Amino acid sequence: MPAPSPIDMMKLAEAVLSTAADAIIATDRDGTITFWNPGATRIFGFTRAEAMGQSLDIIIPENLRKRHWDGYNNTMATGQSRYGEADLLAVPGLRKDGSRVSVEFTIVLLKDASGAMTGTAAILRDVTKQFEELRALRRQLAEARRG
Repeated sequence: MPAPSPIDMMKLAEAVLSTAADAIIATDRDGTITFWNPGATRIFGFTRAEAMGQSLDIIIPENLRKRHWDGYNNTMATGQSRYGEADLLAVPGLRKDGSRVSVEFTIVLLKDASGAMTGTAAILRDVTKQFEELRALRRQLAEARRG
């Protein structure tokens, strides 16, 4: 099978990046949002124009920000993350309206040609419905064990 042409690869990249199913967010070294796709708008409620150039704080619940920034700044300084590229992480996120959303995501460290950290890219999926269903099942199980 022949390798895809550069045009085919560009079409594929454009299709993936413009998806509304999953959020794709990129940041620079300082945690400023540099890419925000339609999926990010669907999940978090901020338009691309509202999110671009903003800190990730717009989607991180306030009580989790210190922990997030401690890890983020360490990763930018060392080029190492405690999470591998294949690790699926689960965290609460913050929507524009102030409500919370449960997201699972993978993260990729972005580096320049010399290997210096330039930022991150993440693909996030809204798993709020599944999280709430699991929590309800756990409650039912706990009640059944007590009763």
